Amino acid sequence: MQPVIIIPAYKPETSLISLVRQLAHTHEVIIVNDGSGDAYLPIFIECEKIKGVSVLAHAVNLGKGQALKTAFNYFLTHMPSLCPGVITADADGQHLPEDILKVSRALLNHPAALWLGVRDFKTNVPWRSRIGNNLTRSVFKLLIGHSLQDTQTGLRGIPRPFVLTLLKTTSQGYDFELDMLISAAKQKIKINEMPIQTVYKDDNKSSHFNPLIDSLKIYFVFFRFLLFSMVSGLLDFCAFTLTFLICNHVFLSESLARIFSGTCNFLLNKELVFKSKQKALPEAIKYALLCLGNLLTSYGLITTLVFFGINVFVSKMIALIGLFIANFAIQKLMVFGKEEDPLPRTS
Repeated sequence: MQPVIIIPAYKPETSLISLVRQLAHTHEVIIVNDGSGDAYLPIFIECEKIKGVSVLAHAVNLGKGQALKTAFNYFLTHMPSLCPGVITADADGQHLPEDILKVSRALLNHPAALWLGVRDFKTNVPWRSRIGNNLTRSVFKLLIGHSLQDTQTGLRGIPRPFVLTLLKTTSQGYDFELDMLISAAKQKIKINEMPIQTVYKDDNKSSHFNPLIDSLKIYFVFFRFLLFSMVSGLLDFCAFTLTFLICNHVFLSESLARIFSGTCNFLLNKELVFKSKQKALPEAIKYALLCLGNLLTSYGLITTLVFFGINVFVSKMIALIGLFIANFAIQKLMVFGKEEDPLPRTS
């Protein structure tokens, strides 16, 4: 059975009707009218007349992520369980029918992997798309340690079990697509990329992605973490300096500093950065183990740098900076990451 094609649409052009007609010859299609308004109803009505097409609607615009989740829920409750998954495509004409069908064939043949249709950013790509993709590529590699060519592509082949997992995410806008990749990496789902044609009509003016506002939403978790880590790092450095000046002992100073700043950092990250709703005790245990690892790593780094003649306070600062990036990824994925149901193994 073929995957189901999902198209979230907000104020689409009439070209959506032609796209849907071509896809509905071989696939079931779910369209979500994400609060486009009465002026766009004729487009959705024409789409709904096409055999094999279902049109869902939001009363108001809720964002691309929520539109996808609305379609995911409909897919899971209405489509046969033999269906291998869904293909998500954009309504703005960026994805050609042949490329959508190519991703569909890939998911059909390899239903355990997440498939991404990736654009060629070496061609004439609008500046806001180029900037947005470069930023998300860098952040994703920073957080996950995995390099992807196109983290913002809307053309994706998603395995059925993973669709169920994605319904539990809290993001509703464009940040949902980055969360999808993070969740896939967390569950060790293989992410495959395949090249697609790069299409931008009128410099991609029909896209509703705001390069400033939506990018800030995507990276806001990282910004909060950076701010609170700077505060905790300052507390850590002050506690280390005060203790070292009193006792002149690196390990004792580092231990007390880590206990003090770690307690503050744990509370800030749990409540304000990752906004975790999980029980505090299991997270506190995992965080304590992380702090122990940090203590041993930073102590080893500080003593090594001091051995080579670097001032002890400079060495401490280098250790703080060096552990920052690794700690974000570990806390996001292992300490405060929401528990998700593991995917069943597929041969």
